[in-house]
Amino acid sequence: MMRIRTIGTRSEEERVAQTIANKLDSVSLNLDEVGRYLAGMPNVFYNRFMVVAEAAEFSKELQSANSQKDYLF
Repeated sequence: MMRIRTIGTRSEEERVAQTIANKLDSVSLNLDEVGRYLAGMPNVFYNRFMVVAEAAEFSKELQSANSQKDYLF
């Protein structure tokens, strides 16, 4: 379900996405190790992470396709 935002507020999903982005921003963070720890957790965490990653990939591809449209007018 998509939430409607009002100006100045962020949805829970936006806050979580920003938190994830902030954590992954560190260049000293070993992403391979993060992946290994995630794989060692119960399957529900891994599966939910994969849903998030696939949704991000789909959205990024859609944004890219929309920005590359060649309009004549």
